[in-house]
Amino acid sequence: MSQTPSAPRVPPPLRGDEASTALAFLDYHRATFRAKVAGVDATGLALTVGASTMTLGGLMKHLTLVETSWFTRVLLDRPLGQPWDDVDWTSDPNWEFRTGAVDPIEELFGAYDAAVAQARTHIDAAVAAGGLDSLSAREARPDSPDGSGAFSLRWIVLHMIEEYARHNGHADLLREAFDGEVGE
Repeated sequence: MSQTPSAPRVPPPLRGDEASTALAFLDYHRATFRAKVAGVDATGLALTVGASTMTLGGLMKHLTLVETSWFTRVLLDRPLGQPWDDVDWTSDPNWEFRTGAVDPIEELFGAYDAAVAQARTHIDAAVAAGGLDSLSAREARPDSPDGSGAFSLRWIVLHMIEEYARHNGHADLLREAFDGEVGE
């Protein structure tokens, strides 16, 4: 299995400024997720637990989409690119979860790592231009609780931390069911 090793989990600074602390928490959660899937084979990526259809492969592809969606489409108003642009999301709203369970390991890891690297590039540019107060090029839907308007980079980063925190819990359960590995 030719997977890139997981990035080291570097604890966020105890006394950093707002941007470096928030981005360090996001990277910490990314590294936690990456550690949960590192070393898992195709069987482990497709394993489900109980009545759930969630898999590690599906989570990996979902987080690849989420990274691309928030930091490319919402922040910069650029197309998602392939494979996302060809998906009929109306007829298959869980496409990434379904296909991620059966995609080749190398493709899942490569796409995830590339999406995170691209997101970091976009984040760095936005922080340099305006810090966490930078606004997204795309606006929220008019039916969102706060109404329409741009998202701040601060909101997007905090949302991504929440996204990873939730899915890291799912990954904990799936990884333990696969090979008994437990950890933070």
